Amino acid sequence: MLKFVKNHMESIAGIEIYPIISLLIFFIFFVALFLWVFTAKKDYIKTVSNIPLDNQQNDDIL
Repeated sequence: MLKFVKNHMESIAGIEIYPIISLLIFFIFFVALFLWVFTAKKDYIKTVSNIPLDNQQNDDIL
């Protein structure tokens, strides 16, 4: 089965660019996420982390 898929993929012209594009998207996403985590304000992180523990119901959302 794998031999069939490999031979079929090799017959498609220009397919070798897709793994490179996928790797770049993956790498850029996680680098951006890493930068956001280290540059996020501490107050924002504390506020967001306390949201699940907040027992008050907001009527504005409904």
